[in-house]
Amino acid sequence: QRQLVESGGGLVHPGGSLRLSCAASGLIFDEHAIAWFRQAPGKEREQISCIGATGKITDYTDSMKGRFVISRDNAKNAVYLQMNNLTPEDTAVYYCATHYFFCSDLESEYSDWGQGTQVTVSS
Repeated sequence: QRQLVESGGGLVHPGGSLRLSCAASGLIFDEHAIAWFRQAPGKEREQISCIGATGKITDYTDSMKGRFVISRDNAKNAVYLQMNNLTPEDTAVYYCATHYFFCSDLESEYSDWGQGTQVTVSS
């Protein structure tokens, strides 16, 4: 059974940092790109970062560049999202999802999804 499990969310003060993890099982991990999405209250889900299957290619939405860093450890079947200098606008449920080998800009092409982890940025 293919499964993704996110962890690492929580409550953090503005300017703080969090490291999210996405643990995968039941799939050939090093054949899949992994993307992070987020959905803020009252807003549509958006893709914020993606890393290709080999880890050589990474992509970020413009607003995340310089603050978020995506990485993966294929030996551990895990992808990480280091989030720095968080603001209240980063409050959302964060999801990871799979796509075969390369990243895609189309959310509908992502096949496996985790249950999400809540990130709340508040003073």
